[in-house]
Amino acid sequence: MKKLTGVSVSPGIVIGKHFLYQGSELQDIPRYAIGKNQVDGEWRRLLAATEEAAADVRDLHDKAVREMSKDKADIFEAHLMMLEDTEFQAQIKERLEADRENIEWIVWDISREIAAKMLSSPDPYFRERAGDVADVSRRLMHKLMGIKEFSLADLTEDAILVAHDLLPSEVLSMNKERVKGIAMDMGGRTSHTAILAKAFGIPAVLGLSSITRELNAGDILALDGGSGQVIINPTKASLLKYEDAGKRYRRNRDKLLAQAELPAETKDGHRVLLKANIELPEEAEQSLRYGAEGIGLYRSEFLFLTPGQAAEEEWQYQAYSTVLKAMGDRPVTIRTLDVGGDKVSSNVPAPSEGDKNPLLGWRAIRMCLALPDFFKTQLRAILRSSVHGKVKIMFPMISGIEEFEQALALLKEAKAECLAKKQRFAKTIEVGIMIEVPSAAMSADILARKSDFFSIGTNDLLQYTLAVDRGNERVSYLAQPFHPAVLRLLKQTIDAAHERGIKAAICGELAGAPYAAPILLGLGLDEYSMTASAIPQVKRIIRGTTLEDCRTLTEKALANSSYKQTDALVKTWMADHFPDK
Repeated sequence: MKKLTGVSVSPGIVIGKHFLYQGSELQDIPRYAIGKNQVDGEWRRLLAATEEAAADVRDLHDKAVREMSKDKADIFEAHLMMLEDTEFQAQIKERLEADRENIEWIVWDISREIAAKMLSSPDPYFRERAGDVADVSRRLMHKLMGIKEFSLADLTEDAILVAHDLLPSEVLSMNKERVKGIAMDMGGRTSHTAILAKAFGIPAVLGLSSITRELNAGDILALDGGSGQVIINPTKASLLKYEDAGKRYRRNRDKLLAQAELPAETKDGHRVLLKANIELPEEAEQSLRYGAEGIGLYRSEFLFLTPGQAAEEEWQYQAYSTVLKAMGDRPVTIRTLDVGGDKVSSNVPAPSEGDKNPLLGWRAIRMCLALPDFFKTQLRAILRSSVHGKVKIMFPMISGIEEFEQALALLKEAKAECLAKKQRFAKTIEVGIMIEVPSAAMSADILARKSDFFSIGTNDLLQYTLAVDRGNERVSYLAQPFHPAVLRLLKQTIDAAHERGIKAAICGELAGAPYAAPILLGLGLDEYSMTASAIPQVKRIIRGTTLEDCRTLTEKALANSSYKQTDALVKTWMADHFPDK
């Protein structure tokens, strides 16, 4: 028996034999010189191969629309745009004419360079988009080299699919009735494989690094998509354990999902809202399954991080409108562009700062205020989309009233520009800010005078308050949400909002932690926004307690002098109130 731990991306527990998918990996790419008189012929070969590949992608797009939704089919829209990208083709033609080498080698070499640049990005989302480049270039290479791909649609037996990496087209085309789970060496939570696995409800663990090298023919796997663990050849005792855990998971999941429509209300009648955080438009529909009462954080930077796709106004408008339509009368809070620092985008007209404290540098609202025309393009797209639902606008990383006032002034200009073009938008749109910088928390009473709501970004608030780089494994243990300083800032912010008559939300990871729910209730939090799949568990905690009990717990926590005391306090409280959970 051997245990591997990776990244949990889609929950569920499955046991069974595996199918090791080698894919259609390209081997021995031919490389040879060509004569000047052969250049035109090689170029025609590329154009023909591109047309064939594009036809395949269109078929996949149509299949995605039939089996999932138009939103999820956008993955293949992006692939089609890459294939037909004039800049990409111009780069190939320039190399072809300059180097005079066969077209297969040039396409492979250029694609490899593009993917390498993306993989070197500090932003994990941008790194994972390298898989899309690989998908497109591999499809093109197969056409050029006459290679017929093996399709996962041909699977005839139930199995846990194991692969080094899977491309979006492979996940879409696989026989989903036979694939009971997915285990991969590569990938992360924002990869397209993760998105599609969640969309299909297939348990998946990615980022396992070496599972393809660890397996032998006939090996049995136990995969836990919730904990991110995969057991190779589990013992009889382990098998019984996982079988029992799988039954419990399915019973619990069905029970929780059956309560999706129930309100998040304490036993003494106190009501709060539970909303979802999303990055992609297609996640909106999925969030409703878990009982989301709206989108509390739509991270719009996704639109600016997609390789080869400039976030033009019309494209942004369509993306925002898709989410608003999916959510109906439920509110959707769109956070304006938050790139820079650890999120690098080649689609933003701004220079990189290098590596000197990027998280304290020119990013988020600071960058947008310095690029007013660029920023107003996004604001106009959001305004125009507001006719399709209940949109709320949120500015990130506001550190003081001056920045907020500048952002509001640009929003006013964007409204005037829409009116001049006779473009409709909602008369009433709430505008709020993220509280994620200590200076904003400390001056929350001032910021509340001009804000319609607060949403606390606990991920960054912890980082900035405790001077802890959350991406640095050596100091990550210091990022304690129950640190007295953090709890005091949360209380100060929530109190300042309520004194001004506005609502306070949390959209950081802390909102989706069941153990934090009673403390946040006791602090007076109005709204929680989290990964959609976390909503049922948090709702169960809220419905199983009283506001009075939570206030008593929070008073004790605020009186503590260390996070260790509060951790122990909460652990004991949870065990007393939820002994069977």
